[in-house]
Order: sequence, then C-alpha cells, then structure tokens
Amino acid sequence: MRVMKKNLRDGDGEISILAETLDDLWHLKYIIEKGDLVFAVTKRKADVATDKLRPEKVEKKIVRLGVRVENLEFHKFSNRLRVHGVIEHGMDIGSHHTFNIEEGTELSIVKVWKNDQLERIDEAEAASKRPSVIIVAVEEGDADIGLVRHYGIEVYSHITQSSGKGEGNLRNVFFQELLDQLMHAISGSESIVLAGPGFTKEDFLKLVQQKEPDLASKIVFEDTASIGMSGFQEVLRRGAVDRIMEQSRIAREAKLMEDLLREISMNGKVAYGLSEVKMALDYGAIDILLICDEMLREEREKGEIDTFLQAVEHSQGSIVVFSTEFEPGHKLLALGGIAALLRFRI
Repeated sequence: MRVMKKNLRDGDGEISILAETLDDLWHLKYIIEKGDLVFAVTKRKADVATDKLRPEKVEKKIVRLGVRVENLEFHKFSNRLRVHGVIEHGMDIGSHHTFNIEEGTELSIVKVWKNDQLERIDEAEAASKRPSVIIVAVEEGDADIGLVRHYGIEVYSHITQSSGKGEGNLRNVFFQELLDQLMHAISGSESIVLAGPGFTKEDFLKLVQQKEPDLASKIVFEDTASIGMSGFQEVLRRGAVDRIMEQSRIAREAKLMEDLLREISMNGKVAYGLSEVKMALDYGAIDILLICDEMLREEREKGEIDTFLQAVEHSQGSIVVFSTEFEPGHKLLALGGIAALLRFRI
C-alpha cells in the first residue's frame, strides 16, 4: 500500500491510497465503512437519448466519481474489492455505482478516521517495504505451499507423491513437482521457509541446490512436527517469519492467541466475551485488547464500539485487530470475538 496524499485535520479529511497487492484490498475492506465518501476513476455508461427501437450499444466513459458507500465486498479469489453506493460527485448524481477496486487502483477516502484505521494504513505501508514470505512444509510423500498474507496464510497448493510411473524414482518425481509448483508461486523477491519433520526437507533442498541455486539461497530451515496449516502455524510460533519480515502481523496474532489460551487454561489474567471485557475495562485492567475484524466492523455499524476502544486507549491499553481469515481469528470468534490480556486478575 502506498499513501499518495494525506490531508487530515483533527482526524477528519482525505487520504489517497494506491492499492498495490491483494493484501491491500483486504486492509481496505476494514478501512472503508458505510457512509464514507470514496473517489476513484471508473467507467460508466453515458445515458444517450434515442428514438430507435433497438438502441445502439452505449460505450462506457472514463470518469472520476465520488460515491457515498452503502456496502462493500472483498473477493480474494478474483483479487477485487467491490465498493457500492450513491454517486455524489461526477456524472449521474443520485444514481448507484460500484467501484471494482483492484491491484493498481488509486482511490481517495474522505471520512472521520479512527485510530485503528490510521494504524492499519501505516502498518500496510510499512509491510509493503518488507520481503514477502512463502512457507513450504514437506514430509515424505506430502507437501504444502503457503503464501504469507497480511490476513493469514493462503494455501497455494498441496502436492502428493504419485503411486504411478514417472521419470526416475517416485520420490524424485515428487520433489520435481514440488519444485515446479514453488517456482510458479514465486513472483519476485520472496524469502522461503522450508519446514517439516525429519530429513525430507534437507533432501529436497539438495535438489533445489542442484537445479535452482539462486532459489536455494533464499531458503531457511525450520523444524515442525507436521505439515499443512498446523505446520504453517508452528512456523509462525517459532518466529521464522518474524525473523524474515521483522514484524509479521499474523505471527503476532498467533503468539497473542497462544498467550490468551495459556492464561485461560490457568484461570489467569484474562477476560473474554464482551461483558467480561467491559468489566475488565471498568477496573482499568486491560493490557492488550484482542478483537476480531468482523466483530469490529459489525459493532461499528451499531455505533458504540469506538467509545469503548477510546476508553481502552485512555487507560493505556493497546488494541490488536485479528483477521478472521486466519486460525487465531477463528479461535477468537469462538471466544465471543473479543478478549483481553490483563494487567492483573479480576
């Protein structure tokens, strides 16, 4: 994400953003709210009066519109954020229009900004300057490739050793297919974490060193007990991604969830569920507030959550918004969507 222009006064005003990646579109899903005014260059059909029985095909004009947002949808599999609302600036004022925000789209957002939204923009802009990471988790006969996103780990592919015939022995065919998939997944300067149990990963690295030495130089090892999503989670908990990315959002969420579950198991310094967390705030006990992005968005539509968040900040508590695209966010949802690590037991 790149901030092109920022014109704010007391938290109110316009920020122009260039969305550069799929991660940026996900961030924008939680930055843009109902009621915001969004400007972007788009295509729209021009109304043309005609007396013909079969009207001619109307060409779309390229225009810049300002739309008052009514709803939005994030389509991660089509790499698109759809922003729908009523046109307030430009042609056809009063009509509805949908922006299709994609990678490479520049847009301006005019609103009263919340602190967590400004922090999200700063975080996304900083993250865009760090190297991206791919995790390869491999064991004998099975492997998974995962792309580390801001919102979680996207499973890119699963490779299983075939029992059929191939060139060379079946293990070499399996390794070659894994290497081919990895080469296809790489788009630039990604670093690679090669993980898994046993010595299979070392054997795979030998093949990579022979066939793609430049790629091999980007690989770091991490021992895990399993592959798949649980293996990816283990990589995050062990800090391999953090060591590469310096400060990974999802690694932080995985570690905080681990801390939260440990405190719950000990009946320790923790509160979860909205009523318990509000009580903890009354005692001034909140050290770190954990809240799911979907819950935050839903509560904002009710109009009460921001006063609560401000009270947490005024009591010197920090706030972490969890992605519900990722396993720690799923676990937090199961606990009511909100929890807190406390300074003391209550």
